[in-house]
Amino acid sequence: MSTLNTTEPQTRGAGAPTRRGGASGRRTRPIGRPQLYRHLMLIALASMMFYPLAWMLGASFREDGQINDPGVWPGEHFTLDGYVDGWAGVSGVPFLRFILNSLLVSGAIVVANLVACSLTAYAFARIDFAAKKVWFGVMLGTLMLPHHVILIPQYILFRELDWINTYLPFIVPKLLATDAFFVFLLVQFFRAIPRELDEAARIDGCGHVGIFARVVLPLSKPALATTAIFSFIYSWNDFFTPLIYLTDTELYTVPLALRSFIDATSYSAFGALFAMSVISLLPVLGVFIAFQRLLVEGIATSGLKG
Repeated sequence: MSTLNTTEPQTRGAGAPTRRGGASGRRTRPIGRPQLYRHLMLIALASMMFYPLAWMLGASFREDGQINDPGVWPGEHFTLDGYVDGWAGVSGVPFLRFILNSLLVSGAIVVANLVACSLTAYAFARIDFAAKKVWFGVMLGTLMLPHHVILIPQYILFRELDWINTYLPFIVPKLLATDAFFVFLLVQFFRAIPRELDEAARIDGCGHVGIFARVVLPLSKPALATTAIFSFIYSWNDFFTPLIYLTDTELYTVPLALRSFIDATSYSAFGALFAMSVISLLPVLGVFIAFQRLLVEGIATSGLKG
């Protein structure tokens, strides 16, 4: 009796397709002309956007007399005097003090926005209360109200509270969830979280505090990261608010300190200005690079990520 040998490899038929392009079987498609032109256009636009930053970086290594020279590279006028003079600061206050002041203010604003805006957004997204839609509309209406409209009433209020020349006018309003954009962003994200998770948490004995802390917040990291990043960038770059409320040089933030390098009535240190401008970009750039993935998810996500 003959037996079938199952260990022999099966041979490929004559008409079977063969794999090309190596082990992966993938072939590289050549870039067509439309795609090539599109890439070249994007590179040209990116170069236009990058040029001012490159020029500022090159100007930070020039002498003050050669700041307006054309081109990006400092060339033969290369010097580190701008960084040395700029780091020495303004009016005897080192520039490191201004950076620490900005970090203190920005960090406090980030924490205040995360706490206040997330609690407010949870109330709008998960709790039913009287005139909820009306209050939500009023909150959205503040987005269309210019900041300069309420500037004078706020200044009078803070002056009566003796908060002028302190950081309290920057931080305390954030504890009241005054940034409606972040509240709206978090509301939209919280609404995308299934209500079944809330019901399961209630079965386990959780109230609103437990649901907020154990269910909603852990699932909302991208939206919270987006709120934190934008809050940090806005507060770090804010010039107008410190200009109104701060008078003591030792309390200056980075934007006010940079403005102090320019004096219309006397000598202006443009080299130090550009050098410290480069340094002031590093914290913002570092935060953006570190949390870029969460930032993109927080803006683009409309539901839960699996």
